[in-house]
Amino acid sequence: MSRIGRRPVPLPKGVTASVAGNTVVVKGPKGELTHTIPGELGVRLEDGQLIVTRPSEATKHKSLHGLSRTLVANMVEGVTKGYEKSLEIVGVGYRAETKPFGVVLLVGYSHPVEVKAPAGVTITAAQPTVVKVSGSDKELVGRVAAEIRAVRPPEPYKGKGIRYTGEHVRRKAGKTGAGATK
Repeated sequence: MSRIGRRPVPLPKGVTASVAGNTVVVKGPKGELTHTIPGELGVRLEDGQLIVTRPSEATKHKSLHGLSRTLVANMVEGVTKGYEKSLEIVGVGYRAETKPFGVVLLVGYSHPVEVKAPAGVTITAAQPTVVKVSGSDKELVGRVAAEIRAVRPPEPYKGKGIRYTGEHVRRKAGKTGAGATK
C-alpha cells in the first residue's frame, strides 16, 4: 500500500490555503482552486503545510486518503506552476487556428470544428499543427485536451488525426490487393 497520504503538502511562497470543514481553498499567482474532500477525511493547516488525515485503517479510508492528498497537492502545484498539455495535428491540410473563444480545427470534415475554452483554461495554436491547452486545474486541462483529441483521434493506417505530443500510434498494414484472384 502506498504511504502517499501521510506526507504533508508544503505551501510555497505566494500560496495561501484555507480550510473550512472539508472544503480546501488554495490561492496563488495562477488563480484560485477549490476542492471538497470526502466527509470521512479531515484536512488541517499547520506550519505552512496542509495535512490530510483518515479516521481508520479501512481500505476505503486508505485509498481516499492517498487520492485526497494527491488532489490537494495538484491544486497547490496548479496555482504555482500551472499545467499544460500539447497536441499534434497530423494530416495533409489538417490545421488549427486560434480564436478569441478557443480554437477552430480543420481536420478533414466538411465543416470547421469549434472548441470553446471553459473558464480557467487557455487554448492556443502555437503553430498550425500544434495545439496547447494550459490552466491551473489539472483535471480540467486534461479533460479539454481529451475533448480536442476526440474530434479526430489518430487512425492506425496512415496515422492521421489529433494526438498528444509524444503519443505513439500503433500502425497497421493495409490491404495488399494482389493475390485476391483465383
